Amino acid sequence: MSFWRLVSRGVDIGAGGLIPLVFFVMVASMTAFAIGPDAALLARVGAGSLWVAALLASLLPVGTLVAEDVADGTMDQLRVRGIAPETIMAARLAAHWLGFAPALLVAAVIGGAMLNADVPALVTGLALGTPALAGLGLVAAALVAGARGGPALAGLIVLPLALPVLIFGSAGELRLLAASSLVVTAFAPFAAAAALRQGDG
Repeated sequence: MSFWRLVSRGVDIGAGGLIPLVFFVMVASMTAFAIGPDAALLARVGAGSLWVAALLASLLPVGTLVAEDVADGTMDQLRVRGIAPETIMAARLAAHWLGFAPALLVAAVIGGAMLNADVPALVTGLALGTPALAGLGLVAAALVAGARGGPALAGLIVLPLALPVLIFGSAGELRLLAASSLVVTAFAPFAAAAALRQGDG
């Protein structure tokens, strides 16, 4: 498999690519029904609920993000061709983000309206924060690649690490959110590559 095919393999534009969008909208609608018509209460809890939904939606493809390429030998083939693991993981990070984030930003308009949230601020925050969520998911996927129950383990790894992103995003602290997202996105390919090397060892 070529390098660019590996990149495109991570971008699901078919029915599977709609799963994060559907999941996000379902969480927003269930939250709205559970809380009821209290607009003030919806406004208070809406942003936080939608950020949690975004995190969980970003974790949906984590089980196959790296494990399939390790299992079928694709990673080994690319390494033999001289492509650094960090480069492979950076491409996987971009593919993972493209696979869920654009649809999530569209769904955020619907979810934000349902929960009486500040839709422009929510969409801006998700645009800044979803690269960090993708990076954390990639690192977790690399850590659990080949492990039994990998997706569940990945969730346990990502959830505590994502707290700063969730806190800054829910509070609308866009500068802190952008800074933390930039740091996570920059270091994620290196951390994921190190996790793969450790797994090989």
